[in-house]
Amino acid sequence: MSAEVDSWKTSFPCTRAEAEAIDAGELAIDAVLMTTEEVEDDVERWRLDAYTEQEPDAAMIAALRALAPSAAGVAPVIEPLTDEDWVAMSQQGLEPIREGRFVVHTSAHPVDAPEGGRAFLIDAGRAFGTGHHATTSGCLRMLDAMADRAFASVIDVGTGTGLLAFAAAHLWPEARIVATDIDPSAIEVTQVNAAANRIGGVDLVVADGALSDAITAQAPYDLVIANILAGPLVSMAPELAAIADAGATIVLAGLLETQRVQVVAAFAGCGCTLEEFDRRGDWTILRLRAGAARYVPSTPPDPKGRDGWALDI
Repeated sequence: MSAEVDSWKTSFPCTRAEAEAIDAGELAIDAVLMTTEEVEDDVERWRLDAYTEQEPDAAMIAALRALAPSAAGVAPVIEPLTDEDWVAMSQQGLEPIREGRFVVHTSAHPVDAPEGGRAFLIDAGRAFGTGHHATTSGCLRMLDAMADRAFASVIDVGTGTGLLAFAAAHLWPEARIVATDIDPSAIEVTQVNAAANRIGGVDLVVADGALSDAITAQAPYDLVIANILAGPLVSMAPELAAIADAGATIVLAGLLETQRVQVVAAFAGCGCTLEEFDRRGDWTILRLRAGAARYVPSTPPDPKGRDGWALDI
């Protein structure tokens, strides 16, 4: 019996300039858009892929074609996709990545651990964080560079696949480690990955933000990791500072280089100072030190975890 079609992929050739001009946030197109460099350093050989739940109609094809004028007269390639197709696609091209003592690989590309290091099996799937994105690999490098430090309490906020929490567990096996995510499916993925990589002792928490009871009960943390996005990092700066011990290390990622000043300013307002940043292409990873200011609950925290906190300097 053939697998059931659950989505569609429509592809057009495009140029790099056309790919960079696409702003999905401003387009009234009901599709997930991706652009890919097909030939390295060839600005004319890029591809636009659009993923839709329904088979694309003439209006959708016309809207997509308008994004790639260079493809005028070229027929789109339209493919039905099944669950099996998505699994196969998710593993294509994901060669193992190496950062310091860590190597991250998928089932399709198994690899041995480096001497004195650790290999992690992280298949692409429902959660972000295979190690192949610059933000995640940059965080791995940042953690690896701190291997000679001593951390007793670590939290990974927005854990995704659990990879950064696993790296912390390898570097500081005696530490208390919490991995949290707003998405329950991410925590489910982390549980699967923890079992596949024989990782134990990581406390998994589904939470919106950093001030849920399950998180604050184990605060303060002397290492706070948050690989999310710039907007949430800015809005969550007070609560991430709230759970950080005085002088704690805070590693932030998911922000573009153009957003660095804004994120650093938000944390500076909470007493944190920038110690290092690592730029990787358009993305930047930050390492900050928490100040002596401490956030303590002035009233019992709101059930949603955001009210009732006051700054105690």
